[in-house]
Amino acid sequence: MSVTQALLCFTTLPDEAAATRLARELVEAHLAACVNVLAPARSVYRWQGAVQEEAEVPLVIKTSAECYPALETFIRQNHPYELPEIVAVQVAHGLPAYLDWLTAATHSAARRSPQR
Repeated sequence: MSVTQALLCFTTLPDEAAATRLARELVEAHLAACVNVLAPARSVYRWQGAVQEEAEVPLVIKTSAECYPALETFIRQNHPYELPEIVAVQVAHGLPAYLDWLTAATHSAARRSPQR
């Protein structure tokens, strides 16, 4: 995998059970090679004209650029929020063996994804 094809994607969930469920489903579907379920965080944000403050559980999702469209669709369909955070950043550098593993772990999902 070229380094620029590896992505780190981020989303947040309302609780640990929802975060763990989504993480497991993404890996089982080969849409992610690995998902880190992080410690609960306090999020402060503006929503519908008011400042909100909530506890959330962040996820760090390791995937490939080829899998991103299917991953985004999957998260949108399975996320409890009306407007889920879904952001992705390209990996600039990484251990080649790790990036090869990421490619292999997401390969079958990328082959099933419709072409853009």
